[in-house]
Amino acid sequence: MSESDQETSPVSHYDSVVVTGGTGFLGLHTCQHFAERGYDVTALDLKPFDAADDTAGIDFVEADVRDEDAVVEAFERANADVVVHTAAALPLWDDAKIRDVTIGGTRSVLWAAKELDIDRVVYVSSTAVYGTHDTHPITEESPLDGVGPYGEAKIEAENVCRDFRRMGMCVPIVRPKTFIGPQRLGVFQVLFDWVEDGANVPLVGWGNNRYQLLHVKDLVRAIELLFSRDEGEVNDTFNVGATEYETMKEDFQALLDEAGTGKRVVGTPAPLTVLALRVLNELDLSPLYPWVYETAHEDSYVSVEKLRGLGWDPEYSNEEALIDTYHWYLENYEPTQEQTGKDHRVAWDQGALTLVKYAFKQF
Repeated sequence: MSESDQETSPVSHYDSVVVTGGTGFLGLHTCQHFAERGYDVTALDLKPFDAADDTAGIDFVEADVRDEDAVVEAFERANADVVVHTAAALPLWDDAKIRDVTIGGTRSVLWAAKELDIDRVVYVSSTAVYGTHDTHPITEESPLDGVGPYGEAKIEAENVCRDFRRMGMCVPIVRPKTFIGPQRLGVFQVLFDWVEDGANVPLVGWGNNRYQLLHVKDLVRAIELLFSRDEGEVNDTFNVGATEYETMKEDFQALLDEAGTGKRVVGTPAPLTVLALRVLNELDLSPLYPWVYETAHEDSYVSVEKLRGLGWDPEYSNEEALIDTYHWYLENYEPTQEQTGKDHRVAWDQGALTLVKYAFKQF
């Protein structure tokens, strides 16, 4: 690392960063951020980067996080100082795979790091561990009640992290809200497709609830902060989310206004909409999984004061994050991309929602 990089970087005592799940949405942004900051960066993943990805200064190692020997080999090859563990199975995967990757993979990564005396492992969890709450904002001390196999697996993976803390390791845990930004497709590609196509956008419920989002760049900055502070300050758990957010109706209408289509957000009766989406999900006719439609009509926002106390502040509001991601989509998305629905960087087959979109274009 050059002298100028050391002056600008708060983590100058580290040289090498390994990012598990490094070719995914968060992984790519994390790798690019640290490569731009002058670190030796290695992405560990089962699939390579896309040909169009900017991977300057980033090495790639093909490995499965569940294979401890392969992970040890990858960490040794990279001469890793710190690890960012982003690899996980999304809620659309089957229950056994979610548990195997999220829990087993986390245990494997931490054992490998411990064996090699790696200084610090930042684990990226999720606010899905909280489920739904009547009292807001949700704090890091709020009860955990994960929604579905994904939320439950994240809770267990956090417990694994705490086990390794008790063994003397530094394992900061971040719980981000739903994060978006350039390269984000998945469920947000469904939204952006409707907006671009001139459809009104239905909500689950009337949209008067507040649903906090997060820009991926703000999340990566939070991860970097957890490298830079002393172990006693960061060997803990931290919520991450935007600090400026309105109701869902207001934030999504701001996106429609930016698009200039003249369309509007349309509220719906939550019980009926949730029931319909449950049926479509059971029939495999919709890409929307329970965590999306079961919580979209509820308030969902967390306190980030604990992280702000370390000097972090987000740069993007909900509205700005949505608009920034939408502009990237307009400029970069190619509809010929593979549609698998298995990660955040691909479009999802909308199934029966294509017909629903047609109906919402007609008024």
